[in-house]
Amino acid sequence: MNSIKFMLLMLLTVSLSGCFENKSNTEQLCKDNPNLRCERLNMDDGQCRVARTDLIWHRYQVLKNETVSNLISEYHYLAAYKKCMSLAAQIRAIDQAELKQLRFAAVQNASEDEEQLVETIRNSHSPTALYFLWSQIGDKQAQREFLQMEGKPALETPEMQYALATFYTSRDNRKTIRLLNHALELAKNDDVNLDIFKALASNYQLLNQRHYAYIWAMVSKHYGVPVADSEDMKLLFGYSDEQYDELNNIADNVVDALKQGNYSKDLIPNALKQLKISINP
Repeated sequence: MNSIKFMLLMLLTVSLSGCFENKSNTEQLCKDNPNLRCERLNMDDGQCRVARTDLIWHRYQVLKNETVSNLISEYHYLAAYKKCMSLAAQIRAIDQAELKQLRFAAVQNASEDEEQLVETIRNSHSPTALYFLWSQIGDKQAQREFLQMEGKPALETPEMQYALATFYTSRDNRKTIRLLNHALELAKNDDVNLDIFKALASNYQLLNQRHYAYIWAMVSKHYGVPVADSEDMKLLFGYSDEQYDELNNIADNVVDALKQGNYSKDLIPNALKQLKISINP
């Protein structure tokens, strides 16, 4: 029993020392790197510690590698920190006046830093920067510049094809499907955006192409995306057991192709043509 208590004490000690070590490391990082601007954060405040630490360490990554993607990630870390601090600023503290002032200052600083980040990102006219400015900031000029790149090599990535598809979702279902399929064709090593599966199922359903919608729902399910249970699926699609088996096999083949990085938009149409049974839309 004593040995068990000793082990538990050791584990607790290691756990606590890890927490203090992390805090100490962050404070030291701030001291060693003034450009992290830690003084603009609520450093001596227990509120929003995780969001603050995540932001500081990501800013350190940006210092080492200031890419557009890293700047955009910093924007999202900063937004999470600002949201947390906005709530913290409403909490009554024991030393209310001083701590409340510190928290409001941190929120104001975060807003200013967001604006500065956006201006820095504006200096880039890469598709990633333009899509961020359009989708997150509502910049119409950035949207126009991004759409003018359609069909050019700059948008020939899974991420940018999906981004382009989001523009056409409410405008052209068939074009949206073409873009989403192409995004999957460009994906390698099973590195896929799960929202693509949901978007494909939804757009095919809107076009009343129920067999495609079902197949993509099953692909989504394989990747852990929540879908309706089996009974609801049967009510929604109304296929026979044999037809479900056939469609499930096609979905399995799609998953295999995605995992191998050789998915093709022709996979499902060709598989449906070869079915021994007739499946009406």
